[in-house]
Amino acid sequence: QVQLAESGGGLVQPGGSLRLSCAVSGTIFSLYAMDWYRQSPGKQRELVAGITSSGNTNYADSAKGRFTVSRDNAKNTVYLEMNSLKPEDTAVYYCHAWRYSLHYWGQGTQVTVSS
Repeated sequence: QVQLAESGGGLVQPGGSLRLSCAVSGTIFSLYAMDWYRQSPGKQRELVAGITSSGNTNYADSAKGRFTVSRDNAKNTVYLEMNSLKPEDTAVYYCHAWRYSLHYWGQGTQVTVSS
């Protein structure tokens, strides 16, 4: 069975940094595209960043210049480096793996940006 396990969330001050990790098991990780989504109370889940199996990346406008998504196929892990964090970044962040019709989701990790 395929499992995605997010980690690295927590409380950080505005302007601070945080690195999220998502470890994938149960499948051939290198074949999957990986995404980071987030959801705040009362808002719809939104795509924050994505990286394809070949390493191409894309970002939401709100994340461009501040966030970096990367992957380490040897470790079956995708990362989201978040810098210059703002209170508006507060949300539950979810890891998403997909390949053709296959889709898998992590349980989410809470990120709170507050002073």
